[in-house]
Amino acid sequence: MRYWLMKTEPSDCSIDDLAAMPGQTVAWYGVRNYQARNFMRDQMRAGDGALFYHSNCATPGIAGIARVASTVYPDATQFERNSKYYDPKATPETPRWFNVDVQLVRKIPLIPIRELRRHPELERMRALQRGNRLSITPLDPAEWNFILKNLVRD
Repeated sequence: MRYWLMKTEPSDCSIDDLAAMPGQTVAWYGVRNYQARNFMRDQMRAGDGALFYHSNCATPGIAGIARVASTVYPDATQFERNSKYYDPKATPETPRWFNVDVQLVRKIPLIPIRELRRHPELERMRALQRGNRLSITPLDPAEWNFILKNLVRD
């Protein structure tokens, strides 16, 4: 089992949006960075844990706990001409972009990024590194456990 931090803009899909979706599940569409795509395509498996992270907002931070709910499959938005995620080089026979389904485990009180940065146990966390802009980053099991045991409040 692996662990992930998955960033989303709340204006696109917030934790409350996820909670309101059928099965509390969403296709994690629109990833257009090759490294993030490769994490999803090559390493993510159904059952992996994920931290649902709000980014590009007034208070970025972890808003929920989720799990990967499917195997990887082609992102349909790459084929939709009127989608902002359209990729003219992608074909159904040779897709370039993929997604997985992500399911809510539980919403939590927001853990702001400034709180994450306060803990030396998280200093190597990829999402906190200077210049990191990836929407999907792996978490070390020790980081996952520290966050769940020490920062998640009910």
